Formats: sequence, C-alpha cells, structure tokens
Amino acid sequence: MTARVAINGCISAERGSAGRFPTRDITAYIKARNTGAKGLNVSYEAFFRVVDGGHWEKVGSGRAYVRAGEAIGPVEVGSTTRVCGPVKVEIRVHARADGAAWSGWSPAAKKQCQT
Repeated sequence: MTARVAINGCISAERGSAGRFPTRDITAYIKARNTGAKGLNVSYEAFFRVVDGGHWEKVGSGRAYVRAGEAIGPVEVGSTTRVCGPVKVEIRVHARADGAAWSGWSPAAKKQCQT
C-alpha cells in the first residue's frame, strides 16, 4: 500500500521587546498525520518572509517518525524574532517521507495550532 502523510503548519506569536522596540517572537510548528499502512520517517522545513518584497529564509527543519494511522504535533520546527512594524509576514512549511518528493507548501496560521 502507498503511504500517505498529511502536513499542516501552524504558528505562535508572542509579544516581547528589544530595548524600547516592540518585537514579535514567531515560532513555526508542523503537524503530520500518517494515513498509510506503515510507519514513516518524515523530514520537514519551515520558511519565513516579509510578504512585500521579502525573500524566503529557513527558520528551521527537523525529522520525526510517524507510525501508521497516527499523528504528531504540533512539533516546533524553528523560530524567529522580528521588530514589530507595518509589514505583513508569512510562514510556510513542507515535508517529505523517506524516498518521496517534497510536499507542496502549506501556509502556517495561528488557528491551525489548536487541537
């Protein structure tokens, strides 16, 4: 049987400060669900960018074993701290099982971290 892994990204964003400048600590997470009949090693990555003209920067990567019919997550992938400003940012994640191609990109939103 073909193994299938569903991937979702999610984030948390906490306010902080660097001296007198307000900051936002953004942490990326991944959730993975294996709907296949055998366990899989899954590699995953998270990237961050400023929407208006920014380039994608890797904020983290990892690897986990997901048993058949089970789910993991949210598992922390990486984080970044940014000075708050009038810019929109986004985080995306993707993953792949051993021997398979990388999945399409999944956007990461705060609401997706909820169980």
